[in-house]
Amino acid sequence: MTAKPNAPIILTAKMGAEDQSFFNKLRDAHFPQERNYLKAHITLFHHLPPTHWREIKNYIIQLMSEYKPPQAHADRLLNLGGGVAFHINSPEMMAIRAMIAERLHGLLIPQDQAKPRLHVTVQNKVKSQEAKILFAQLSASFEVFPIELIGISAYYYRGGPWEEIGHWKFRK
Repeated sequence: MTAKPNAPIILTAKMGAEDQSFFNKLRDAHFPQERNYLKAHITLFHHLPPTHWREIKNYIIQLMSEYKPPQAHADRLLNLGGGVAFHINSPEMMAIRAMIAERLHGLLIPQDQAKPRLHVTVQNKVKSQEAKILFAQLSASFEVFPIELIGISAYYYRGGPWEEIGHWKFRK
């Protein structure tokens, strides 16, 4: 599939099946139903230029062949005001993201130039009181836990559900 010039590309860190299922269930339970058209995800880049898709894809393939899966942990909850997310701590994934950002220097929108805060949003676009309640519920039993990161995924963004382009796994 080739990128279409009007469809920005989103890159995410791909989670293992067990973690993906855990976060999807939380989203299904707590995300407003009319807005819950995406699976749980860890966004690395929000808006990459589709005109450079071939370069982006080739670089991701190169990185995936060079790096083993990075260590990662959900280390705390984030109160987003109108939602709740799990903060993902992964210095190795951040280093890989930094390499991609360096490679794409001059092509990144301001949001993607800023240092990211890796996270998985399980609730968003709700009233702050509803978010406070979920934050308190999840906080009551929260303990740091490992997250399996198995690769990088790419999607086209067209304003609604994302269109999958591909997934690439880290070497073992």
